[in-house]
This record gives sequence, structure tokens and C-alpha cells, in this order.
Amino acid sequence: MKFVVALSIGFVGSLPAQQAQSRTPFDAFEVATIRPTPVDAARGRYIRMESAHQLIAKNHTLKTLIEAAYNLSPQTISGGPAWVDEDHYDILAKAPGEVRPNLDEQMAMLRTLLSDRFSLAFHRERKEFPIYILTIAKGGVRMRESTVSADATPEGPPALVFVIAPPLARMPGRDATVGELASVLQRAALDRPVVDKTELTGRYDFDLEFMPDETQFGGMVGSGSPDSGKPDLFAAIQRQLGLKLEATKGPVDALVIDKAERPSEN
Repeated sequence: MKFVVALSIGFVGSLPAQQAQSRTPFDAFEVATIRPTPVDAARGRYIRMESAHQLIAKNHTLKTLIEAAYNLSPQTISGGPAWVDEDHYDILAKAPGEVRPNLDEQMAMLRTLLSDRFSLAFHRERKEFPIYILTIAKGGVRMRESTVSADATPEGPPALVFVIAPPLARMPGRDATVGELASVLQRAALDRPVVDKTELTGRYDFDLEFMPDETQFGGMVGSGSPDSGKPDLFAAIQRQLGLKLEATKGPVDALVIDKAERPSEN
């Protein structure tokens, strides 16, 4: 059985200089439809641009939408009524203009949607959490520099997304930054925030494959056989990517929900 379990982070392409100069602000979606996720929907969840103008989010709670919009680990979000972590929604939204929004612009419009349609209000607090620090492993980076052209449109390469085919988990990363990798790890796979300390600023292609355990993916996947010969997530990141995850404690920005309301469909 195969299913997508993680939030897709979306593709963020470099823009030609003239296109970047002509961009208009993406403050809000032109229109958005929000409906409860069907009870018989396939497992997994994602957010992605299906085209230059259409964003789709599948099987999301308000909490997981907040995780994506504000790039937060679920452990750092608290407060609000119980339904923010229980009710699941599908969203179909249309972006304005003629230019495809990049990831930052997509998330800016999503933040506006959460405020307008869910009446989301919150405050920030700086708290100490158990965290993972992401650094460069001994021996150096093993990821390949991206082969995507700076002039390419953000249509081809796949999003950063975990594909689960029990007992294995895979992530084909294309034209991705280490910061984007850390974001997906903390939002989907791991049980604590991930802080990128690599200082790497490039874009990379890589293929990550590992055997998840019962603490990862919210316990949805379970653990595989130790005799499979496949590495766990921590070993795979080190051997396949040349990076290292180390458990520690540290201060992280947390979000406390003060108000939220169930949305209308239109």
C-alpha cells in the first residue's frame, strides 16, 4: 500500500530578473472554497499549486494549515477549541494575476485565508522545546547541486513530499533548499522542531529512503523490520544527504491560538 503522508512544501523556483521586477503582491486568493474532507477520502494530505493559478489543499485540519502557513512544528502550536485538530477540510483556491506565486506568496495568501475564513487570531510566545539541530555531517554534503535552470518555470520538479510504501518512506527532493527540507521534517515526520544550522544556501537534488519508526509521522506508519537492511531516518540523512540530526533543547517561537471559528463553504 502506498500513500502520501506529508504536507507538500511546494516548488519554489528562481525567477528571471524581468519577471521578478514585474510581480504584483499576492495578498489574498481571489476566491476559495472550503469543504469538509469526505470520510472515504484517501489517506495522506498535501498542499500544492495544481497550476499557475490554482492551489489545492487536501485532508487538512486547521492546525496542519497553520503549520504550513507559518512554517511551524505541530508541537509549537497550542490553544483553540478541540476541533482545530479534529475537523478535516479540502480547499480549492484561485490565485490572482498572471504570474505563478512562489511558496512565500502562496503561504501569505493562505495566512490571509485562515484569518478571513477561520477567524484565526493568535499570539506568539518564545518557549524552550526539545528540538533537533540539522548540521553538516563529517565528510560533507552528499546532495547534488540542482540541475534546474534558473529560468525554468515552476512546473516540472516535484514538491518535497514523503511517499510511504510500508514499511519504507521515500522523499525525492528536487531543486530544494536545506531549509525546505527542515520544514518538511518538522511538520510531517518528526516529533519536535528542526532548526537548520547548516548555513547552506544552495538548491539541491537528492533521494532520501529510510525505515520509519513508531515515533515518526504521528505514529501512522509504525516501524519496519530491523532485519530489512534499510537505515532509519537519522542514518539515512547522514549517509544519503551528508547531513546530521542531533537532539537537544532550545528556544523556539510558539503560536497560541486565541480564537478560531469553523468556516463556511464559500
